[in-house]
Amino acid sequence: MRFVRRRRDPVEVNLTPLIDVVFLLLIFFMVSTTFETRQALELTLPESETGTALDAAPVTLVVTADGDYRLGERTLSAAALAEAMTERATQAREHGLVLEADARAAHADVVRALDRAGALRIDRVRIATRETQSPSTQAERP
Repeated sequence: MRFVRRRRDPVEVNLTPLIDVVFLLLIFFMVSTTFETRQALELTLPESETGTALDAAPVTLVVTADGDYRLGERTLSAAALAEAMTERATQAREHGLVLEADARAAHADVVRALDRAGALRIDRVRIATRETQSPSTQAERP
């Protein structure tokens, strides 16, 4: 007796749905990941009870405890501060300037930065602070 052989189709695995899922996962993780563009810098900001949270301005000037300045990714001395701020003055006039001064920074260093901002007609200068911790939270700290 002769059996009729059925022709078998070749078995295929469709990878299109798998590729779609992988791309969706990749997009999800890219969008949900926060990217930190600032370099690690040890700053102790002064406390404020009446401060309000604001979005970060594009121009941020950091005054360190050592009296150095950081504008964007560049570390500057007091002598180079004027030239660097002049380069970013137009952007700072448009969006404002955020001054992040270390709590241990000398008052003269902060005044120098504010004076330079005033000379460049930067009117919107915000000083970054951190929230005052409640007395119960301060007692719990080591």
